Amino acid sequence: MTYQADDRRYERQPYNRSGRSGLKLPAVSLGLWHNFGDTRPIENSRAILRRAFDLGVTHFDLANNYGVPYGSAETNFGRILREDFTPYRDELIISTKAGYDMWPGPYGEWGSRKYVLASLDQSLRRMGLEYVDIFYSHRPDPQTPLEETMGALDRAVRSGKALYAGISNYSAEQTAQAARIMRELGTPLLIHQPSYSMINRWIENGLLDAVEEAGMGCIVFSPLAQGLLTDRYLDGVPADSRAATSRFLSADRIDLDLARGLNEIAGGRGQTLAQMALSWTLRDPRVTSVLIGASSVKQLEDNVACVDGPAFTEDELAAIDKITESYTTS
Repeated sequence: MTYQADDRRYERQPYNRSGRSGLKLPAVSLGLWHNFGDTRPIENSRAILRRAFDLGVTHFDLANNYGVPYGSAETNFGRILREDFTPYRDELIISTKAGYDMWPGPYGEWGSRKYVLASLDQSLRRMGLEYVDIFYSHRPDPQTPLEETMGALDRAVRSGKALYAGISNYSAEQTAQAARIMRELGTPLLIHQPSYSMINRWIENGLLDAVEEAGMGCIVFSPLAQGLLTDRYLDGVPADSRAATSRFLSADRIDLDLARGLNEIAGGRGQTLAQMALSWTLRDPRVTSVLIGASSVKQLEDNVACVDGPAFTEDELAAIDKITESYTTS
């Protein structure tokens, strides 16, 4: 059946300006890290992407190595984009990244000009695109001069293969340096993508200030701490959960008291724990958007509903801080 987007899609969530740029992003964006590779049914991926757009999610976030095998998330996304979203391309923000290992040899990862620009070309071919809206340096390279990596981002924009440039996983100091270099090159950085959650607050120790000072936006990933901040683990570790099956989360990190205490606060707000965790990351106006993953349409719908939650009271924020203080990394 031919897909036709919901006419009310722009009534479903707010759109926030990314720093001092002209670009607005949806409060909730969709990341395609885990659930869009060849190990997942493509019709499930298609259903999630369709419903996301109907709910006002205009930003789809990828990277060269997303999916199993690497690159498959971009390939599958490109197929769905071609078959379902071609009429809506100018309504979409599509991002990808280069930085982590992608192919063998010395030119297959990190931040050299050769790797970064070759990776962008490969990503465009996999997705069948002439350009992406945002192209990121996925991580800083300790061996390559920052001027070279930023020069590659500048080249990507000037060539027309990307509209905006961003960085991810950079420290506050590295962010300030990168922003200065890019300003001098004439291609200001649009956005930073760091991890952030109620139990991972490292960006509060200088990075948010650096982002604001540079006029950049901030889009945060892992707001649910790989599922720790959901109702998935309120009664222990299910055999099919990420903590039991994934290398990205171990069962010994599960804290039942933490999850149950936060879940009680969420219930008082009329939200699920996941919805409250997402709302919490968006409470700071310097956070432009929050990235969610989704393995099903229902999970997507539940998480996007975080935008309907009430504002936090001072008592709620204090209670969250008290529960998470012994668990928080900063």
